[in-house]
Amino acid sequence: MPAKEVSIVQTQCPSAVFNGAEAIADAILYEGYLLYPYRRSSAKNRVRWQFGVLVPPAWGEAHGLVDSSVAGSAESSWQQTECLMEAPETAVVRIRLRFLHLQGKVTELRTTDGGYRPVDRIEAGGRTELSFDEAVPREFDIEAPVGDFRRGRRLDVHVPGGEDVELLADERGEPVGRVVRRRWPLSASVAVSAVPSPAPFRLLRLGLRVENTDRTTPADSPRDEALRCCLIAAHTLTTVSQGRFLSLLDPPEWAAPAARECRNVHTFPVLAGASGTSEVVLSSPIILYDHPRIAPESPGDLHDATEIDEILSLRTLTLSDAEKREARATDPRAAAILDRVDAMPPEVLERLHGAIRSLEPVHRPGDSATGPERPRRGFDTDAEIAPDPETVLVAGTRLSRGSRVRLRPRRRGTDAHDMFLEGRTGRVEQVLLDIDGSRFLAVTVDDDPGAELHQWYGRLRHFRPEEVEPLAGEVEAR
Repeated sequence: MPAKEVSIVQTQCPSAVFNGAEAIADAILYEGYLLYPYRRSSAKNRVRWQFGVLVPPAWGEAHGLVDSSVAGSAESSWQQTECLMEAPETAVVRIRLRFLHLQGKVTELRTTDGGYRPVDRIEAGGRTELSFDEAVPREFDIEAPVGDFRRGRRLDVHVPGGEDVELLADERGEPVGRVVRRRWPLSASVAVSAVPSPAPFRLLRLGLRVENTDRTTPADSPRDEALRCCLIAAHTLTTVSQGRFLSLLDPPEWAAPAARECRNVHTFPVLAGASGTSEVVLSSPIILYDHPRIAPESPGDLHDATEIDEILSLRTLTLSDAEKREARATDPRAAAILDRVDAMPPEVLERLHGAIRSLEPVHRPGDSATGPERPRRGFDTDAEIAPDPETVLVAGTRLSRGSRVRLRPRRRGTDAHDMFLEGRTGRVEQVLLDIDGSRFLAVTVDDDPGAELHQWYGRLRHFRPEEVEPLAGEVEAR
């Protein structure tokens, strides 16, 4: 049946339905928005908008943006999310599409004839303003029963352009210039479907395809102009009443085949909201783990959400007065960062130094590396510390430098990117002893074009013994 076309309006659903997941979604929205040292003149802030950029289709095709990777900074005219859901026909699904809308900020100087002309910067009343691109957050909600999405829906998004003018005056109140903020129209579509997925129990595959449908941007436009009609940092939040979502990172065994059938392009869905819940999914252009959260010690957004707040705060405090003036003139969000860091009390800064989230039992050499308190993963036999400190006994096989293994990384408490290494083979480069007496294996992955280079300068991937399977009888000398 062809998808029915309907219109949607801007956000109406209360944020509470997303179970607090919007805090991490905001970090995605503004990741990379403006990077330290938060000045326009900084080289890293001259090429902007790196994540979840949905470009006009004709412009994307002309520039060869047809990549279909799982997620990342690749630009495309569309992104696709597929996730697994258990819910009856009457359950209500709410989808929130979120993105940034480019807003050009231009400073203009008042001329003698009463007109205005664009300038790079303007000084007025002790205030400095620089021409620089900003962004406005946009949100649109879609809500319907599961039964409606079973029939397919195509939903249109239209964002009008606009212009805001702020007059600037000198100390005497005389007009000296203005700041003009201009936005261009955007258009997009969201196709939503819910189809049965083969499984022992009732299971639906919920599909979301977000597309940029702009037809006004010339294919030969420079990127800076094309960005005016792009959805930037595009991502979705989805919640279901009377139902639940299944993790694609760690699905139940009965749903694992269905999870492998889900195709996610330029974005990836994870369970969001409070730990232990399964009613909310965040599909992000940045790969995350299930139930991501902002560190409670973080006092506010630095637009480097994957970085270390302490380092960025200390570096911000070292900026000179001239650098701070430029940062404040660059963007209001940069000014807010400076205000917060300058006013940060010592106890808050000290809190950023670090926190212990969990503790594990200390294992003495000779103890089992696994046991009831440390669940095994990947195979059924305990991994044991061998007498030789440069070897480890796994499933009855002694592993050392040169041993060949198959990777079975854990799905929890590790790097989310490790899921792409599931089932890959590799070579043990080192057996390492941790401070608590446990062993780690440093491994290079087969078919990695940079494996030799990684081995040379020691940039290796590390796994616990329970995360590898020995390949019997295979030892490779180097």
